[in-house]
Formats: sequence, C-alpha cells, structure tokens
Amino acid sequence: MKSGMTIAVVGATGMVGSRVITEARARGHQVLALSRKPASEDPNVTPIAVDANDSYAVREALAGSASNGASHRAADAVVLTLRTHPVDQEFLVDATRTVLDIAAQLGIRVLVVGGAGALRSPDDHDLLVADNPAYVPAEWKTVAAAGIAQLRACQAHAGADWVYLSPPALLEPGDRTGRYRRGTDTLLTGADGQSWISAEDLAVAVVDELDAPGPERLITVAHRDEHPSA
Repeated sequence: MKSGMTIAVVGATGMVGSRVITEARARGHQVLALSRKPASEDPNVTPIAVDANDSYAVREALAGSASNGASHRAADAVVLTLRTHPVDQEFLVDATRTVLDIAAQLGIRVLVVGGAGALRSPDDHDLLVADNPAYVPAEWKTVAAAGIAQLRACQAHAGADWVYLSPPALLEPGDRTGRYRRGTDTLLTGADGQSWISAEDLAVAVVDELDAPGPERLITVAHRDEHPSA
C-alpha cells in the first residue's frame, strides 16, 4: 500500500470531495483541495482556487505550482468528484476530459467518482441502471445520462490512467463504518434489496483504491450491511 501520497481532490467542497479529504488526511496523505472557493485550516491540506475547465490552472495545480507563484508538492493522484445542480452534462464531460488530458501528460492516476447509471441492473444485465425505473425515476434521467457520458469520455481517452467509481443507487451522508462491498460493472444491492452507501464509506473506498489500485476500470461499491431502518 502507498503512504504519504499527495492527492488532489477536484470538487473539494462537495459532499463526496470533502469526505475524501477527511479520509485521506486520516491516513496521512497530503491533499490539494481544488474548487472555486476552497478553504481549509488543516496545514496538510492546500486549498487551490481553480475552475475545473481552466486547463492552465488545473495543470499548474496538479504539477505543483500555482499562477500566483506559490508552490506545493505535485499530485500523485487526482480524485474527480464534480456535481452540478441543475445537471450540466457538457460541463461535466469537458471538465473530465481536461483532467484526463493533464493527468496523462503528468503521469497521474485519475479516480472519477461518477454515477450509478452506467452500471448493469442486478436483475437484468442487459438493462443499464439509467434505463431502469426501479432505480432511476424519470426526474433523475438527465443526471444518470450525464454520468454515462462522463464514463464514455473516460473510455474514449487514449493514454490516461483512470478508474471510474460508480456509487450505488443511493448515496447520502451518514456514518463511517469502513465496511463496504466492491463490485465491477453491476449495481450491488443488499439482502433488503436496497442499493446504498454513506458518503463517508464511499470515501473509504476511494482512498482504498488509490492506496491499492485494482485492475478494473469500472468499479462500484455498496454498504456491507443492510440500510438501517428509518
């Protein structure tokens, strides 16, 4: 397992990004927190104001320098955790390509936290989750489609070292248990039929994958136990 990495988190202030930072710091990694309005009081977290579509600024941040002349350690890996409300597929795909381009140039591994829509349905492997109303109601179809487009952008990229992590159907703030199940291209469900994980345990899976990369390009995770009763 790797230790003492410098991990760049793009979308550092979001639900997933902020928890990835907490998990990475708990394991002794340095963090570059990239977002439009980053902030941190942790001396081992370097906040960097960056627009994910500004290729020059992203490259400077990942390479270990900033446009204002300040310098920091170059990133060993980058975690992309972007979300937009309302969904903006064009922005998401363009930002993903930007990060993949720069990471390929710098030799940096990219972990993309995407969506569940690109996974196969557990009861029908020919049906994508995005097209399965049991998991994706009509009002979430555009979100699922954006996640699929993001995965396709990764798959079409030549030269980048990437892995796409699809969360389960439900991702929400909760407790860090450190327990989860890992799969590949098919949605994982529990004994209760639900597919979910806390954002805290998703962050555990993210840093686990960076510490000890697996061979697959598309992976998914789910909580190991059943969802607690409401």
